[in-house]
Amino acid sequence: MIQDLDFGKLDNQYHPQQPQQLDQVACFQDGAVLLHRDEQGILHLPTWQQVSTWCDDWQHWHSGKLQYIFNLQNTNVFMWMGRAGACPDAGFVYEKVATLRELTSKSLCFGVMTAWHLYCWYRNNQFCGCCGAPTEHDGVERMMRCRSCGNMIFPRIAPAVIIALTDGDRLVLSQYAGRGTTRYGLLAGFIEIGETAEEAVAREVMEEVGLKVKNIRYYKSQPWGIAGNLSIGYFCDLDGSDEIHLDEKELASAAWFDRSDLPAKDDGISLTREMVRIFGEGREPK
Repeated sequence: MIQDLDFGKLDNQYHPQQPQQLDQVACFQDGAVLLHRDEQGILHLPTWQQVSTWCDDWQHWHSGKLQYIFNLQNTNVFMWMGRAGACPDAGFVYEKVATLRELTSKSLCFGVMTAWHLYCWYRNNQFCGCCGAPTEHDGVERMMRCRSCGNMIFPRIAPAVIIALTDGDRLVLSQYAGRGTTRYGLLAGFIEIGETAEEAVAREVMEEVGLKVKNIRYYKSQPWGIAGNLSIGYFCDLDGSDEIHLDEKELASAAWFDRSDLPAKDDGISLTREMVRIFGEGREPK
């Protein structure tokens, strides 16, 4: 999965500091991230040396437009909160955040998805939700603070369940409705207020395909920054009838697939695809 990096790890602690020339910078604009293509054709986040030559008002990095976000693969990564503008030369390109899983390495995909999660949080919390006053970044930890009323705002993480519903050698795979994609995936949904993750598994399966489940067991979790999620993977067994009753508002299709003929392959990125592979190999938790 994307967080299983080739080397090193993500250090997500907040360490405010001045940027150095070779530190990397995530610049977002209209749902896309600015990337630099090197001489070998490999995509990277641009360096601060590159960004500082053309970003608007870069001299005032201390004003809050440039934020330290994390250290990834032993490299400090910052985020530019201003408008990055047009690509300065042919070596730069904007790529949609939602398509990065198809274009780049796991390390870059994970870094950009995590940065996007933080970008949305910073962007959406410039003002206090309690009194409406402007917020400012805390100097010690990753938190937006309201100087007027004292409200403290931390990054929001939305828990969601990924569900592998099995019946012997069969697995339910589905396609979302209205998303312009034919990619197969597992059933999934957000955990609602007042319910456990296991209750969310049973509810989502009943809502989306009208089936009952039993033997719900945890598999693994994954941060999924595109949607600000923590995805929690579960396997479960069919309990009773296998007749699918499709929620057509949520899903375009859902069907049982045999272990030997699964249309979704592991892409090395998502928890969903790893769980499908695990089932195909007969290694799902019992």
